[in-house]
Amino acid sequence: MTDVSRRGALTGALALLTLSACASRGRPQDAGGFEPARFEPWEAGSSPYRVFPGDTGTVTIHTAQELSGEYLIGPDGRANLPLAGSVMVAGSTAPEAANLIAQRYVRTLRDPIVEVRPTEFGSQRILVGGEVASPGLFDLPSQRIGVLEATVLAGGLTIRARRSEIVVLRRSANGGLMMRTVNLARAERGQPTDTVPLSRFDIVFAPRRGIAEVNDFIELYVRNILPIDSAFAFALANAVFSD
Repeated sequence: MTDVSRRGALTGALALLTLSACASRGRPQDAGGFEPARFEPWEAGSSPYRVFPGDTGTVTIHTAQELSGEYLIGPDGRANLPLAGSVMVAGSTAPEAANLIAQRYVRTLRDPIVEVRPTEFGSQRILVGGEVASPGLFDLPSQRIGVLEATVLAGGLTIRARRSEIVVLRRSANGGLMMRTVNLARAERGQPTDTVPLSRFDIVFAPRRGIAEVNDFIELYVRNILPIDSAFAFALANAVFSD
């Protein structure tokens, strides 16, 4: 698939998701300018890890050790467990996943005590959009990267990008949308600048005119897809990266 067709597939997938969201919630009202109050305060601390398709976890059934083992979370977000069958665990923390599995085992076991521990982690991706050469989904390297490295993954900023106001969007622990800006113009000059280590499903947006554009970007693409759920992530990844 060429770069042009990849970009078209990405745009089409996002547009399709947007249309379905508008059909269920109605057309969003005109933002009428940047609204800082719509965002949650930025939380520097990391949220509890949530398991995702492609992850592998050790499931220990303390009351039935013969059922314990390592299990892969499939593309549909489910883990297939003996006697319990297919259990949806994607998007859950380890304790939440353990509770979901225990609820299923109640059917066959008396007072099941379940522990879940993630052991291997599947692909972790971020979305880079706006004024970059090749917007799309990108795998996070094993080491932590920041906003500058994310724009490099996307082919670099275009000459139209507002380098002093690169936007990072992230869901907070309570589900709200957080936003902060990074001044890459300072970083490119070798000057000290704010650094934001990126996490799975962060969105980096390079505006053309400035931060006011973030409203339009959110209404079009972000409001209904953060965090990117398993179905969207895999459909979009296939659209962007399939040959």
